[in-house]
Amino acid sequence: MRRITLPERPGWRDQARAAGFGFHEMYGEPYWVDDAAYAFTLEQIERDIEAPSEELHEMALALVGDVVDDEQALERLCIPRDRLDLVRDSWKRGDPHLYGRFDLAYDGTGPAKLLEYNADTPTSIFEAAYFQHNWLVDRIEAGQLPDTADQFNFLQESLIEAFATAFASDRIFHFACWTQNEEDRGTAVYLMDCAVQAGHHTELIDIRDIGVDPQGRFTDTADRTIDRCFKLYPWEDMFREPFAAHLKPGVFIEPLWKAILSNKAMLPLLWEKHPGHPNLLPAFFEGDPRSADLARAVSKPVFSREGENVTLLEGGKPVVEAGGDYGEERRIVQDYAPLFAADGQHAVLGSWMIGDRAAGLGLREDTTRITRNLSRFVPHFIEGS
Repeated sequence: MRRITLPERPGWRDQARAAGFGFHEMYGEPYWVDDAAYAFTLEQIERDIEAPSEELHEMALALVGDVVDDEQALERLCIPRDRLDLVRDSWKRGDPHLYGRFDLAYDGTGPAKLLEYNADTPTSIFEAAYFQHNWLVDRIEAGQLPDTADQFNFLQESLIEAFATAFASDRIFHFACWTQNEEDRGTAVYLMDCAVQAGHHTELIDIRDIGVDPQGRFTDTADRTIDRCFKLYPWEDMFREPFAAHLKPGVFIEPLWKAILSNKAMLPLLWEKHPGHPNLLPAFFEGDPRSADLARAVSKPVFSREGENVTLLEGGKPVVEAGGDYGEERRIVQDYAPLFAADGQHAVLGSWMIGDRAAGLGLREDTTRITRNLSRFVPHFIEGS
């Protein structure tokens, strides 16, 4: 694994805008990095990223099966008591899931370590699946990478296959997000396009415009019933909304049972079940005396996103702290794993699961050791033999 620099592609910003990737810059800061890339060997991808990701996914699903009937465990996962039956019923119905992203620490020499599982509303799928692939094609055509260069990226074809096989095309497939947020809208529109290619009729709706009819069914702005809806909106927030009283299994994707895997409280539960696993880091609920044995650690709120309110600890004392809007809920403490560092950047690997298959990789980097909202996306490639 190494980080290389390249000249920017001429006109890549125009390509981005034409493809709906207007958020290649966010809040006046660059988000997409076009003049650098991470190189991997095929063995690193297959042995250290792809295979462990599928094993971690199997472990995560097994954890759901273990805890779904355990109310004490579900409460440790911060799922509201009045929503437990919804989560349980969703799992037992076998509600299908679409995707998730493991965030991994990996330096090219040892087992990748699970930092967290973004199992509910992971963004960056468009840039990983589509724009990153275009970057590789352009680089090969320009002679800047050899014809033997490849990429761990079966994301788009896997998404289309998943939309075609996991979800019947017998009703409107709604896609809901906060449409004024360019990144969320771009992500939802990209997934809509994949669904259309799989034969679905789709509609985009702002999450705030979802209504409820007299029968308690969710509706769109044309008063049509919402029977299936991808939502780019976290379950922990949906549970607190007034309309949560009308939730039922089988409507929203990701499914209700993903609430078990979409918070960091799953990390200590995984460690309890698989202590010493090479791809896991020791993790404990805050206050567990075992966390005091960690020389360096990371304290995280169970619902934090984009690195908000994450604190790096050394000897139990904060050394780096990120601000944010989270932190009032329970926290977990996880052993510290150094990120791959080069050229003043620290990189986190995002290993994507589509359905139950590892299907691609995206990398985010930052000048700090905490990956945040404006951490940059950097493409990758596999060096040919």
